Amino acid sequence: MTSTGIRLHAPAPGWSIDADVVVVGSGVAGLTAALRCEAAGLTTVVVTKARLDDGSTRWAQGGIAAALGEGDTPEQHLDDTLVAGAGLCDEEAVRILVTEGPDAVRRLIATGAHFDESGDGGLELTREGGHHRRRIAHAGGDATGAEISRALVEAVRARGLRTIENALVLDLLTDAEGRTAGVTLHVMGEGQHDGVGAVHAPAVVLATGGMGQVYSATTNPAVSTGDGVALALRAGAEVSDLEFVQFHPTVLFLGPGAEGQQPLVSEAVRGEGAHLVDADGVRFMQGQHELAELAPRDIVAKGILRRMREQDAEHMYLDARHFGAEMWEHRFPTILAACRAHGIDPVTEPVPVAPAAHYASGGVRTDSQGRTTVPGLYACGEVACTGVHGANRLASNSLLEGLVYAERIAADIARSAHTRPARVPQPLPTTERPAHPLLPPEARFTIQRIMTRGAGVLRSEASLSEAAQRLHHLHAEARDALDENGKTAEPGVDTWEATNLLCVARVLVAAARRREETRGCHWREDRPEPDDTVWRRHIVVRLNPDRTLAVHTTDATDFPPTLTQAQEQ
Repeated sequence: MTSTGIRLHAPAPGWSIDADVVVVGSGVAGLTAALRCEAAGLTTVVVTKARLDDGSTRWAQGGIAAALGEGDTPEQHLDDTLVAGAGLCDEEAVRILVTEGPDAVRRLIATGAHFDESGDGGLELTREGGHHRRRIAHAGGDATGAEISRALVEAVRARGLRTIENALVLDLLTDAEGRTAGVTLHVMGEGQHDGVGAVHAPAVVLATGGMGQVYSATTNPAVSTGDGVALALRAGAEVSDLEFVQFHPTVLFLGPGAEGQQPLVSEAVRGEGAHLVDADGVRFMQGQHELAELAPRDIVAKGILRRMREQDAEHMYLDARHFGAEMWEHRFPTILAACRAHGIDPVTEPVPVAPAAHYASGGVRTDSQGRTTVPGLYACGEVACTGVHGANRLASNSLLEGLVYAERIAADIARSAHTRPARVPQPLPTTERPAHPLLPPEARFTIQRIMTRGAGVLRSEASLSEAAQRLHHLHAEARDALDENGKTAEPGVDTWEATNLLCVARVLVAAARRREETRGCHWREDRPEPDDTVWRRHIVVRLNPDRTLAVHTTDATDFPPTLTQAQEQ
């Protein structure tokens, strides 16, 4: 597959460096891939949007799921994952995850990550929603992501990997045959490199995280603007399942007008016995699912929203007063501090919670080696769609997926490096590719309001149609200004991010309109039931050279993309 030929409007690169691999992102997926590539003898460069430890991984509270406990098996983990995925998981991808996961966690521990231990010196494991076993390893009580990030960042620095921080990736570079030749990027602030430059490499690993900032309220950090998905689309890659955005059921409610990153109240709190209650103290999840508060996240989020509608309430409550101060301080110190910072003491009062955008189960479509439909371009972590999560991610599978598939990507790149002739990538000049129009910075907030209102937890043809029309208007205004007058918003981080958000928003809405059913975390009010006869299929989207979207469906059994001969080489 060749590039669409579209790029962001940006200055030509003013500097460049060469590498065997460039990894974009510094969470568990990106740093694991980078460390494994470096260990294989490959010259590896890590590019990250902020500091090395500023991605989504550090915010992960609950833990990492793997069959590490006595009596637990990968097969049981597989069963729980398939149930949560609501019929759209790729079973082989899940089997890879659960069978390779335990050893991948052990290698993470060997790298330096310290997980909480029980009295006998083994791992202290807990439960979360959708799991029938205690299989969640955690660190610092509720600071698992921060500990994993610390260990991996220290390993990267100890190994002397080259890193470029505060750098927003712009576009994929390709050669005359459509193969990956590196990336362009913009470095913000002073440093060895500044402004727009390029890293030339025959392999690029996207590990850019999620796109939660497409909504007004999200658990994602400010850097999660869908940059990797947008880059892949402009490069000609396919994305899949983008309609399945998981809204975490229990996010600290800070008021109806709260925007930006919101504090998460981990599912592990419910795993330890906290109850969801309404204003009258009634546990409303009992009777809705056999696991009650520990049902898969889509079911809990819907249960909360139904009760909110019934009672015309803005939020529900999470009641864990029975934990007592000692348990809160030992097991959930981060959450306790966040609640108290906002004037709520969970030791003595229920915590107000409501669903907020949390995780993209879909993303750039990959095979079991993390390869996308563009030769040399890989994706792992939240930016990718491996087929593991289906229509709804099982709690704490995300860190494990990033870990397992990053290792598989590194192994595939190492194999490819030994079979292909050594070459310095010769990218086509960026000036030969037409520029994508940029949106003004304030469009970011317009997009967030459109998406929250029309494509949030509750969706319908009417709400999605209105969202599509308003997004199209934003796109058309910028397109016409560029095509007719040669004008676009001034290139810069804010305009590039707004443009990326519009790109992923358009794809998400297009996929959500196409899927005329309710499945997993895609909830259509006008189509309240799943339809396996018609919709047990994946929705795949590409960006056409004229900037329109090409949308098609494929059977669930055909999930991994068929690679061309060029990609296999």
